[in-house]
Amino acid sequence: MSIFEGFLSTSETLAAFSDHNFVAAMLRFEAALAGAQAAEGLIPEPAARSIVGSCKVELFDVAKIVRDSGRAGSVAIPLVKSLKEAVGLFNAEAVPFVHFGSTSQDVIDSAMALVTREAVALVEADLAKAAQALLAHATQHAATPILARTLMQPASVTSFGLKCAGWAAPLVRSRARLADTARRALKVQLGGAVGTLAQMKGQGAAVRRRMAQELGLGDPGQTWHTQRDEWVALGCELGLMAGSLGKIARDIALMGQYEVGELAEPSEPGRGGSSAMPHKRNPVASMVALAAAGRAPQRVAALLAAMPQEHERALGPWQAELAEWPQLLMSAHGSVRALATALPGLQIDAARMLANIERLRAELPAEAADEWFDPALAAHAATIVHAQVRDLQDQLESTSR
Repeated sequence: MSIFEGFLSTSETLAAFSDHNFVAAMLRFEAALAGAQAAEGLIPEPAARSIVGSCKVELFDVAKIVRDSGRAGSVAIPLVKSLKEAVGLFNAEAVPFVHFGSTSQDVIDSAMALVTREAVALVEADLAKAAQALLAHATQHAATPILARTLMQPASVTSFGLKCAGWAAPLVRSRARLADTARRALKVQLGGAVGTLAQMKGQGAAVRRRMAQELGLGDPGQTWHTQRDEWVALGCELGLMAGSLGKIARDIALMGQYEVGELAEPSEPGRGGSSAMPHKRNPVASMVALAAAGRAPQRVAALLAAMPQEHERALGPWQAELAEWPQLLMSAHGSVRALATALPGLQIDAARMLANIERLRAELPAEAADEWFDPALAAHAATIVHAQVRDLQDQLESTSR
């Protein structure tokens, strides 16, 4: 993570995808594997206890595992080597049962699902906050007149509440789709060398079910080493969300220009300042969301490009996917957190909105001014706004249950 990326994400998502947390997730996989195999009679109970007892991240040199992964071509290889060494210190007889019947992609994909679950939960929580803030503004300003603009030019009068409800709708839909897509995508990976789980002597499916339950992941019923559709679908949903957030940010930035002056992001010490001009208040939340909207399509494109994977194990595409995935999640959560933080305190200047309408009315023939730019037209939107808010609130509550 470079100096130019850190402020575009969040500390929580950076922690979720940190080396330490990812290695800890891999160890959770190994502990669950040993426990499930012992329960199915595939490995001795004492061996499983020794393995589970050694799967504590504080016992491992995470930095060394990461360094060694470059030469090995996989972070799983030095991890398993270190785990065998740790187990061997206490129970040499248990060493042959470490990582038994599994493969590198099993542990890495499952660990990625575990840390992604953490990040997606953060995204969903902040999406709800952002949507709720917009729905509150929509209710309060259901009849507040504002210029609607098409092709960047004044079109007619609408209500600011209707605009807020329009901003909120894709966020509510995105949260529902994310929850559904994550449910299908966040699954344990266990297929052994080529997906047959042959070493587990017919008990592989039972082991996978137990592991899924222990890890809180779904059981896919089969390996998905090179079938990445449901996983990449989750990435696509994150890209869509980033685009929806970017649209809101673009509108806020435009409406916050000095010459327009209808909105402003919250004012607080140290927020949105300038190194040279003390009078400036830069819309930094919009900036973060727009940066994510600009970067997310490239990340999603990389995931899609990595889908044609060779036979039963990819040479290059899977590795490319692994590198892109955390970056997409980091940008996505940075975007939604920025707006979830800014939207509740959005400074709304209804008087300036009205003044912009009146200034335009003064420049138009009376007939056109009354037909298209009468502030009273906003009142017609109020009924629509309240109905939309009720529907969106119901959708939010339904997704939360």
